[in-house]
Amino acid sequence: MPLSDSTAPRRPIHTRRVEFNAFQREDGLWDIEGLIVDVKTIDCVLESGVRPAGQPIHEMRVRLTIDEDLNIVAAEACSDAVPYPGHCEAIGPDYRRLVGLNLSRGFRARVADLFGRTRGCTHITEMLSGFPTAAIQSIFRDPPPDAKPFQLDRCHALQSSGEAVRQYYPRWYVGPANSARG
Repeated sequence: MPLSDSTAPRRPIHTRRVEFNAFQREDGLWDIEGLIVDVKTIDCVLESGVRPAGQPIHEMRVRLTIDEDLNIVAAEACSDAVPYPGHCEAIGPDYRRLVGLNLSRGFRARVADLFGRTRGCTHITEMLSGFPTAAIQSIFRDPPPDAKPFQLDRCHALQSSGEAVRQYYPRWYVGPANSARG
């Protein structure tokens, strides 16, 4: 279902695009690549000069190479368009410090510790928060028959006491009609 129509006339000013792509490598590892792009439909006056309409203000990329356990074995960040050329893109190599982290165990908190505020690029750091979900979606495997599915109790629709779990994962349902099971 789409959003409702706007209640007032309007014109587009800014587009932010965030994209993730996953690649299965022949060596058994996975590359997850992220891209963030900000473009304005009007000329943008920056302290570093005017960025003409349609030209990216930000265009930044990150590649995380992970193993099947979601451990980061390689990391690379680069910036193709930045508001302050010669300064913003200098932080890219620092993102190699992601190597050794795990995307499913405290990743977002660790990223905030490593790259929050002036320790990193706001846009690259923000984009990193989408990598755990992108990786899980990319290398999803059916769980062992006796294991609780990973996605349960991770969003409102899949809470163990909810109707969706009762309908699609009855073994793991813990609602009123089945509270003795779990």
